Amino acid sequence: MSYNKNKIAILGSGNIGASIAHGLLKSGEHKAKNIIVTRRRKQLLKGFEDEGFTCTTDNKFAVTEAGNIIIAVTPQQLNDLILEIKDLINPKKHIIMSVVSAVTIKQLKSLLNEDVPVVRVMPNTAIAIQESMTCISALDSEKEFMDEATAIFDKLGKSVVLPENLMVPATALCACGIAFFMRAIRAASQGGIEIGFHAEEALFMAAQTAKGAAAMLLAEGSHPEREVDKVTTPQGCTISGLNQMEHYGFSSSLIRGIVTSAEKAETLYSNKD
Repeated sequence: MSYNKNKIAILGSGNIGASIAHGLLKSGEHKAKNIIVTRRRKQLLKGFEDEGFTCTTDNKFAVTEAGNIIIAVTPQQLNDLILEIKDLINPKKHIIMSVVSAVTIKQLKSLLNEDVPVVRVMPNTAIAIQESMTCISALDSEKEFMDEATAIFDKLGKSVVLPENLMVPATALCACGIAFFMRAIRAASQGGIEIGFHAEEALFMAAQTAKGAAAMLLAEGSHPEREVDKVTTPQGCTISGLNQMEHYGFSSSLIRGIVTSAEKAETLYSNKD
């Protein structure tokens, strides 16, 4: 068997796995041939092959070729995958990076081997364009492996290290959050259409406005309400619109959606034989 620390295997290249693969390639830190992507159905790998990735339906092959193993299957698929690869995982030569929602480090170690280094990683699909908010957690005794994972994902957006008990909430806020903000932008664009813009114009204008709002917060480190205050003049149109949105539950709906997603995420994995 040949192991290569410079190679990364992504086991399960669905939406999030594919986004990670494309982000790694676009970062310029990894060659396509050194990124191994797997899927159960060969026809779904065609696009990856065209881009130069190493593609296979054989998870065992991927594990024997790479040192960094990113597990990106669904919680329902995890146990079968572990049964397939566990005998090939070498604690001295592999690092497991799991993006599987709700599966703890302890659960992964019990499925694999207590000595295998495991890092939990929760990116979002913006990782494909190197704009992910990625949350990372590991045991205190495995900090060196967490640092290695952080070095990889820092090239793909922003990363934050969290205690493991916050990884499920991070899933709701950051991973599910992409969909929440997409829906808010879509709603804004629909409002734009109603007041006179063509659909393409409205979507572009709404998305760029959202991007600008987020960029201000990140650049200035200010509170959102401080920026809101700069726009809301007495008896103005902005405060009228904001008050109407709050009347219909804009903030409370978003808060409730995040809380509900976090509650659901807790139930996604059941460690059954």
